[in-house]
Amino acid sequence: MLPQHLLNPREIARQAATRAYIPYSNFAVGAALILNDGSIIPGCNVENASYGLSNCAERTALFSALANGHKAKEFAAMLIYMPGETLYSPCGACRQVIAEFFTAHAMVYATCDNDNYQSWRADELLPGLFSLEN
Repeated sequence: MLPQHLLNPREIARQAATRAYIPYSNFAVGAALILNDGSIIPGCNVENASYGLSNCAERTALFSALANGHKAKEFAAMLIYMPGETLYSPCGACRQVIAEFFTAHAMVYATCDNDNYQSWRADELLPGLFSLEN
């Protein structure tokens, strides 16, 4: 059962998924970037005929936050919503971007249309990550 404090971010991510541009996969994903002050920045996936130019919901939320003047130190957690009954983890590109902007102990949650959810610390998503410090 999804914890109570994640119900509002889940609803925001669910609404964001309804705005996804998905003419190729028909697989909508929404994300809710939760800031330290409790505010939430939504994101959805945006596909392109040139698949490499597509953008996932997680990165859309993160890039939107940065474009609106938020700093990485404000990022507390990310909740990802996908319709259906199956949970998926972030893709490799999103894992690298999450690793770039989240602290190691920031939480990432995945949820879908049932009561199941999965969670990871940011540092669990990408062991051996590439960074300028490495």
